[in-house]
Amino acid sequence: MNTHDEENIKHLLQQALPPTANDEPARDLWPAFLRRMEARPAALPWFDLALAAGLAAFAVFVPAAIPVLLYYL
Repeated sequence: MNTHDEENIKHLLQQALPPTANDEPARDLWPAFLRRMEARPAALPWFDLALAAGLAAFAVFVPAAIPVLLYYL
């Protein structure tokens, strides 16, 4: 690759990715992250329970699939 190609690629990249004015976040994000981690839902969502029930029913009706399911866990 010659110098002309490098300059052309540099120019194209500068056009595609304009410089940002501020690279830092406007505020500290750590306290918001901690609040979100502490605010866990009280119960399991319904789709988690439905998936667990479906997996249990599948294991009851097709017991030969239990080793395969355990393998993928």
